[in-house]
Amino acid sequence: MTTQRQQVLVLYLRNSALDSAVVAWAVYDGTGRERHMSGDADEPPYETGLGALQDGWRLIQASPLLDHGVGEEFRTGYLKYEFFFEKLVCDAQTGEATGGRDPRG
Repeated sequence: MTTQRQQVLVLYLRNSALDSAVVAWAVYDGTGRERHMSGDADEPPYETGLGALQDGWRLIQASPLLDHGVGEEFRTGYLKYEFFFEKLVCDAQTGEATGGRDPRG
């Protein structure tokens, strides 16, 4: 029996386009193979959100596009272009190939 575990990749992009640059990220590995924490890498796992798609990550949520209120066009208190990706990986006990690469490069 094959057991699948979920890996989640959260990318914050420069703007709403998937081919824009990654400015922040988080990686969560439900397989238990690796533990990630904020700031554990100097470089993003992908240069763009499109790069994650091309490597087999599935886009499961993109941030809604919201208008800025008057006077808040340059507010920097949050990262609004957040994209959630997932990859389903076969359990290590089965010995099956996982496909794709480590999201941190």
